[in-house]
Amino acid sequence: MTASAHDIAAALRERLPGIGKKKLHKLLYYAQGSHIASFDRPLFSESIKAWDMGPVVAELWRDEDRNEPRPEPHDLGEAELNTVGYVASRYGWLTGSQLERLTHTEHPWQAGDARRKVGDSNRIELEWIRRHFVAEAVNDGEEEEVLDPSVISASIADTQTPNGPGRLDDISGLIGKLSRA
Repeated sequence: MTASAHDIAAALRERLPGIGKKKLHKLLYYAQGSHIASFDRPLFSESIKAWDMGPVVAELWRDEDRNEPRPEPHDLGEAELNTVGYVASRYGWLTGSQLERLTHTEHPWQAGDARRKVGDSNRIELEWIRRHFVAEAVNDGEEEEVLDPSVISASIADTQTPNGPGRLDDISGLIGKLSRA
């Protein structure tokens, strides 16, 4: 069963206490896109609309503005929780305004925005979101440096660290090890 945006919003609020309304809705958009790209199914059932400020889950926004009772919560599965955690770690450090500007550069919001009048809203189609985030995932994969497995094995086999046995290396120590291998 697909979760509701209320469930995903609650999980984001748990990870990012004090999250503002604008930021929450942008993170819901990123969560929906990331989940569709990874699992080929929506994370939540509500639609996302193009508003002046970017993507918004209008139903959730209005429910919370009216202090409507929250629908019966659903337990989120591992895939849903992983998506929420990924989005919180990747985008959670950005402000609502920064996320707004970022979403305005992306095709799904631009396509929805092109079909609406200022002050109105228009649905951002799931297929637009899916295509955009699948393409982003491919681009992210191309940018990652692929390490030689023998370098990784040699690094793991080297149990002596500059900090002494049983102590964790710092990031510069790890980079140095990989550079020497």
